[in-house]
Amino acid sequence: MTFTIIGTGNIAWFIGNRLVAARHHCNGVFGRNEVQVKKLAEALLCNKHGNIAAAKDTEADVCFIAVSDDAIAEVVSKLSYKKTVLVHTAGAVNIDVLENASADAAVLWPVYSIAASSIPQHRNIPIAWEASTPKAEKYALSLAHAITDILFEARYEQRRWLHLSAVISNNFVNHMMAISERICQENDIPYSALQPVIDQTFARFKQASPYAVQTGPAIRGDQKTIQEQVALLQQHPEWQTVYKAITDSIIQTHASKNGAV
Repeated sequence: MTFTIIGTGNIAWFIGNRLVAARHHCNGVFGRNEVQVKKLAEALLCNKHGNIAAAKDTEADVCFIAVSDDAIAEVVSKLSYKKTVLVHTAGAVNIDVLENASADAAVLWPVYSIAASSIPQHRNIPIAWEASTPKAEKYALSLAHAITDILFEARYEQRRWLHLSAVISNNFVNHMMAISERICQENDIPYSALQPVIDQTFARFKQASPYAVQTGPAIRGDQKTIQEQVALLQQHPEWQTVYKAITDSIIQTHASKNGAV
């Protein structure tokens, strides 16, 4: 099957490399950054590349729009396909954004954090899909099977909630780790000292509900410790805000379990 890609970010590299490895043929790579477009095209053994406007002149079975959420509508406004299935890769964007550019539209959203510098080689990557027509479903799933063994249908309303959950569980957690790292650096403490408890936390999630294994001063009601830790963060008021908000959320979430009113 032939495909084109609009975009040069992490998802574009991931999808493109996976499909070429599965012997699908890339007909073109398009985007704003000429250097990055050419670099990705060369990696995908593709001779045709250029700006986004050039994408409308290239016929392929499927065209992937792998750009930031906010840029999808702008890219779509420049496209008009009669035979090509148009696919975007965003979890939080409605499939309807594609309807004026192609009669056959689909969404393939990897529920996974992808980095072009370390493209995952395994197939344990859930992909949520949606399609507007039987043809779009057939083509999109055919390519998706080259990427993963875990496919599930999810309409926009489901995807947007799943995307929110992914942001909280991945991006927010990563930010918490970054704050912890900074605190250790500023106080001459080895960040590696936290690694065992971090590993323990994520290992628990494989065996029990996160709600059930919650620990810490908030769930114990250790107000003295909480106030002291808030005070320790006085030089970083933005971290204080995060600490207070999450502490309050833990207390409220577990209020009934702790017998609070």
